Amino acid sequence: MPEEGTKPLPIEIEMRARYDKETHDRLTARLEGEATDLGRDDKHIYFYVLPDKLLKVTDNTAAGTAKITLKHSKIGQGAAFPETEFPIAREDVPAAVAVFNALGFEPHMHQADNQRHNYRFRGVEIAVKWSEAWGHHAEFEVLLDDDASDTAREEAAARISTAAQDLGVTLMTEQELADFTAAFESVEQARKDQLSFEEIEPQT
Repeated sequence: MPEEGTKPLPIEIEMRARYDKETHDRLTARLEGEATDLGRDDKHIYFYVLPDKLLKVTDNTAAGTAKITLKHSKIGQGAAFPETEFPIAREDVPAAVAVFNALGFEPHMHQADNQRHNYRFRGVEIAVKWSEAWGHHAEFEVLLDDDASDTAREEAAARISTAAQDLGVTLMTEQELADFTAAFESVEQARKDQLSFEEIEPQT
């Protein structure tokens, strides 16, 4: 239980799907016709992939806002994501990144531009997204209080699965998510190692 006077941490029940351009177009058309349009939500994200957590500094370029988020889990470790989040001034994004890098997190940092459009469909928040690493993909999310029962969590997961099925989208399994993120981290580390090598290699 949270201490008296503190706000409970929300829990995201979140599932993801990756798909091709044809599926993207079909999904978007369905959502535009049947869902509540929550608007564009493009972002530039600095994210730190830690062993059991995900730390993010988000510059929301569409809304002109910014925030810091700590997800107390990481992709591929279950659908429930307790998180701590608070807004910061957009002009403070570089300082926040500098602080986390100075604390030793820089080796774990990646950056990504996310093209994103949000919808609400049958009680599920759906973010239709594109990024260089993920390609076309979507996040399906239901937000719960931290003290939500196991039954409530199961019902939220079932609601997401039903919505995705109705929309003709196949959700990724936890193993598929874990394998994908591990491959991404490996490629990113190789890229960083190559950049470091090129910086120290003597010019000829």
